[in-house]
Amino acid sequence: MRQRGENVKLFGWTFGEKSNRMIVINAESLETRVAVLESGRLQEYQVEHPTEERMVGSIYKGRIQNLEHDLQAAFVDIGMRKNAFLHYWDMIPDDESLLDMEEEPTRSRIPKKKRFTNNEIERRFPVGSEIVVQVTKGPIGTKGPRVTASLSLAGRYLVMVPGTRMKGVSRKIPDDRERQRLKSVLGRLQLPKDVGLIVRTAGQGARRSSFVTDMEDLAAKWAGLQEAIAAKPAPCCAYQEPDLLERVIRDWLTEDVDRVIIDSAEAYERIRELAKRISRAIKAKITLYEGERPVFEHYDVERQIEATFRRHVDLKSGGCIVVDETEALVAIDVNTGRYKGKGSQEDAIYEVNLEAVEEVARQLRLRNIGGLVVIDLVDMKSRKHQANVYRAMKEALKRDKARINVLPISELGIMEMTRQRVEESLLAATFVDCPYCRGRGVVKSALGVSVELQRHIQSALRRRKKTDQPAELQVFVHPTLLERLRREDEQLLVDIEAKYGARLSFKSEPARHIESYLIRDAVTNDVLYSSDK
Repeated sequence: MRQRGENVKLFGWTFGEKSNRMIVINAESLETRVAVLESGRLQEYQVEHPTEERMVGSIYKGRIQNLEHDLQAAFVDIGMRKNAFLHYWDMIPDDESLLDMEEEPTRSRIPKKKRFTNNEIERRFPVGSEIVVQVTKGPIGTKGPRVTASLSLAGRYLVMVPGTRMKGVSRKIPDDRERQRLKSVLGRLQLPKDVGLIVRTAGQGARRSSFVTDMEDLAAKWAGLQEAIAAKPAPCCAYQEPDLLERVIRDWLTEDVDRVIIDSAEAYERIRELAKRISRAIKAKITLYEGERPVFEHYDVERQIEATFRRHVDLKSGGCIVVDETEALVAIDVNTGRYKGKGSQEDAIYEVNLEAVEEVARQLRLRNIGGLVVIDLVDMKSRKHQANVYRAMKEALKRDKARINVLPISELGIMEMTRQRVEESLLAATFVDCPYCRGRGVVKSALGVSVELQRHIQSALRRRKKTDQPAELQVFVHPTLLERLRREDEQLLVDIEAKYGARLSFKSEPARHIESYLIRDAVTNDVLYSSDK
């Protein structure tokens, strides 16, 4: 049995030792990228484009456009292309749910038990009335943003909750003595009127002076927000969530971070200015990168990011996982691959599944994918192995800030889970559908296109035969298809000409899509069929 404090090696990775945690920032005019490395391995990754408006976490003064009682939701004009979606139960603040979500104050609220009748909603929030809302979920696909009227402003140690008088400590802080100390600190803070505070988990062990500074910053933001709400006409943005650089200091730069590397002198000075408000020790961890190679290449981040976009992800053991992302569902298949193991086949399968769930949890964070996630594990007969893999997955998911619900492994060897979707996935935000394959990832084979082409040629000839006119057709195709017609289907085309007393001529067009073809009457020049229609 392993003794406490002893390190364990599995598939080349050492567990139990203190990892070297580093934040690497690549700041450019069109894109800011932040990577968190632990012992050189990519664990967190975020991208932001400064030219695009930051919606999630931002607060808007909007106008209610319509109430949909069937959906139990209102649609609010916040000045975006699509109206925002607001659940009826999100129109009234819910203090208790905030204690669970302080790590990400903009998460979707858990529905209140109290329900409001349609008449109550119409009386309190008539169509055309103004309402102040905060974006909890950005636009995804064809859906507009989702918002809530429960506002919150996040600081480094505190979350300010306007409209309430609550003073609470995150439920994620389990130590009773520390919770009592933090409540005592909260009790001595001078708060603005009708404003509550919640201590974030980052507040564990922090000094009272740190809370005072954090509260002063939040109070200044709240005052500016109130002024904007009063002065600006709806719809408008009253408060915008800080950019990625500031959020790194607020949310990611904790005591366990050893170094922060940034490749922009301007951003470096800005980060140091923000960090010095926290402590001199944290400010000293920030370093300007001046190497010749791009910073992400120097620290081997670029290669790991490229691997993130691959469908096929190799595991250290020789096994692999295959990730397929759709609009509402993510399917992940686990394969043993080349791994044979030194014990029984059942033990080998168990070890691959253990490693796979750790990698799946990492990939979900890196790719920022959510919705329904279905994991097809390698089938395990042992109930003990199944329970251990399930526990390993729950443990691996603890570091994920998104709200997650994972179910035990089913009789079919499937693990099902849901992961909160706040923004588009990394894949959807970085790539567009291939204009050639139209997002399918495949194109029809030359055989498949040839079959379709011959079918439409005969259809056109049958129509011409009814008019008793001689048929002479011109067919325009891609060079790959023309090669197929010449080498393998020539006799079939000759038979078609004989059957209908027609003449066929083919012309190659390199610029044409491989699945595209056009059939034209050579006499009248009329288009008889086009696969592009």
